[in-house]
Amino acid sequence: MLSFMPRAALIIEFLLLFVVGPVAYRFSPMRIPALPLLWIASGYAWWQLMRDPHFIRARLWNAGQLPHHLAGILIMFAFAALVIWVGVHRFAPEREWRLVRRNPAFWAVVMAAYPVLSVYPQGVLYRTFFFERYRALFPRPWTMILASAAAFAFMHIIFRNRLALGLTLAGGLLFAFRYAETGSLATSCFEHALYGCWLFTVGLGEYFYYGAIPTIGATIDVVARRQGRGSA
Repeated sequence: MLSFMPRAALIIEFLLLFVVGPVAYRFSPMRIPALPLLWIASGYAWWQLMRDPHFIRARLWNAGQLPHHLAGILIMFAFAALVIWVGVHRFAPEREWRLVRRNPAFWAVVMAAYPVLSVYPQGVLYRTFFFERYRALFPRPWTMILASAAAFAFMHIIFRNRLALGLTLAGGLLFAFRYAETGSLATSCFEHALYGCWLFTVGLGEYFYYGAIPTIGATIDVVARRQGRGSA
């Protein structure tokens, strides 16, 4: 993609988008919603992709690949979801199904909005754009997958907890591998949405919303206080 771009310029752009940006947000004294910043970054990525006459635009969706990989995705997800649930049940039972139990209507909104407002923009930025833009920096498939996953996980320093970093590194490897395997952002995003929605459902969503969906924590706390008054 845009092969005429000097290597030094690619490195600077990479550092600005995937290192400086997350670090600046992490240490900003202001509490800024993260989603609009994600949309701006993914909008820039989209614009750059559209400027490239050699870019295969079908890669921005290409849902035809999903049926061929659906069974494997669901089997892997079922196993991972069970492991995650067991971990929550064992080590953080107070969080188990917290959002679903306390505010099912808001949980439903998150389930519908998260894939569209968060997963797809991340897919554009960390999969399609990343793979196309930085091919010269990471020429081998496995180095590209590792770099994409590392950048994706590093972005989650904005949530200020180690669990988010660990889970997103594992997820980033899986989602990048899936994109590299299929050339289908729809397939990668479907898998990403499965895991993300499950984390919100099972009780770990609070580790992933600082500055992004600030109303979740507030909503849970308000509902909890009301329930406490009602049972007193």
